[in-house]
Amino acid sequence: MAATPAPPTAPPKPTWDPRKLDPPFPWLRPTIRIRLTLLYGGMFLIAGILLLSIIYLLAAQALHDGGSGQSFQVTGTNIDITSDTCPQLDSATTNGQLNEMLKQCNAAQRQHALDDLLSRSLGALLGLAIIAFAFGYAMAGRVLSPLGRITRTARAVVVAGSDLSRRIELDGPDDELKELADTFDDMLERLQRAFTAQQRFVGNASHELRTPLAINRTLLEVHLSDPHAPVELQQLGKTLLATNERSEQLVEGLLLLARSDNQIVERKPVDLAEVASQAIDQVHAEADAKGVEIRGTCEPAVVQGNGVLLERIALNLVQNAVRYNVPEDGWVEVTTEVQHGQAVLVVRNTGPVVPAYEIDNLFEPFRRLRTERTGSDKGVGLGLSIVRSVARAHGGHIYAQPREGGGLEMRVTLPI
Repeated sequence: MAATPAPPTAPPKPTWDPRKLDPPFPWLRPTIRIRLTLLYGGMFLIAGILLLSIIYLLAAQALHDGGSGQSFQVTGTNIDITSDTCPQLDSATTNGQLNEMLKQCNAAQRQHALDDLLSRSLGALLGLAIIAFAFGYAMAGRVLSPLGRITRTARAVVVAGSDLSRRIELDGPDDELKELADTFDDMLERLQRAFTAQQRFVGNASHELRTPLAINRTLLEVHLSDPHAPVELQQLGKTLLATNERSEQLVEGLLLLARSDNQIVERKPVDLAEVASQAIDQVHAEADAKGVEIRGTCEPAVVQGNGVLLERIALNLVQNAVRYNVPEDGWVEVTTEVQHGQAVLVVRNTGPVVPAYEIDNLFEPFRRLRTERTGSDKGVGLGLSIVRSVARAHGGHIYAQPREGGGLEMRVTLPI
């Protein structure tokens, strides 16, 4: 059977989110407290500038009016006038020059008084502005302290994950902030009740799912312990026992995922190469029956997670790649590697042409693509939904894109 050449490896899609990048200067972040401080201080500064301008204009007008009503006229002879602020008076030789110098000196004195008033007022305004900004910052912090308490409680709930018992219990006047805190407490109360009901349901479902599997395992072990059982029956019993054991492991993994609220609590080192190899071994017989060639290179890529759930990712992807393939000369390529600090599992396959606008629908529960994916022998339409949920629970992502000529490329990225 001729093998179709493998397509070139597509570059991985970026996994970083620009919205999560740290700002270069965190202390310059425009928080509400900073904005309120700027508002308070800015309003005081504007009011101070206006007041200073009014005082300056009034003082200038008063000095002008007071100076315009006075005139200096020197007459006579042998007049000697000295002044420390107007030393040029000593150089006057005539009464006319002396009178002109007196007018200039008077104007200079008024201007000096205005300049001195302006400089002292600006210094006082600067000092008061610093005090106003500091006072505004302190007052803004006091006003916004309930919001900080709400934020800390919300962050504690997020960090704790399943711990929804924390409450704000804000005291104080019945204002908008207390109303917000009470609303948040009511929301946490309802979430806690819903989460408790979910845990109770998971516990009951765990019992109902484990019991029949345990009974099946016991019956199979009893039949396998019979030394007179035919070889074919013993081989069938071992196969069924292995399948039952894998089902028990899968149930345990899914229940663990449900109990941990879509977050994997118990993590262990898992090599994606080993996970992919096990998935290929399980699907190899089905691939041979359909005439599909499975190939690829699995390089070590160790992640922290749940081995059973990660194996379910690889198994579902490889099974879909085999089942939704072309009737002849089909192939599936499975690769694992480490790229850009992340473990990557890629599954490519030949198959029918998949429109790009149908990609998102493939990950919806019980959704299949057109009629060729509706056969009951190909599953119930939950495979890719489980893959996406497990990948998200491990902090990873799955991307799908159609291949030229038909088929898909599934790329799973997981943090190391």
